[in-house]
Amino acid sequence: MPELPELIDEEERARREAALEELMELMRPAVQEDGGDLVVTAVDYDAGIVEVQLQGACGSCAISSMTLQGGVERLLRDRLSWVTEVRGAVDESMDLFESASLGRGGYVPRA
Repeated sequence: MPELPELIDEEERARREAALEELMELMRPAVQEDGGDLVVTAVDYDAGIVEVQLQGACGSCAISSMTLQGGVERLLRDRLSWVTEVRGAVDESMDLFESASLGRGGYVPRA
């Protein structure tokens, strides 16, 4: 039987919520620069589970899974000690051509 997470008090919940929001606002501009967005879809503050979704041009991006795992997950786990798991998804509801028109959709080195 899985172990239940320890419940946190309202003060700790508010602290975690503020820290997560601050970190998300730090990460979002990089994703938005490529015509996408990064949003939190669900959070279990007691268990430390954060669910995020890449939207916009990220739906057709070849490196979206790397962005989620290597970027978003790594930053959340490194900077928020209470995060135990990051679940990511990509919003693929946007048309491929509309998505491509929003931005590069991938890493392009700057000269």
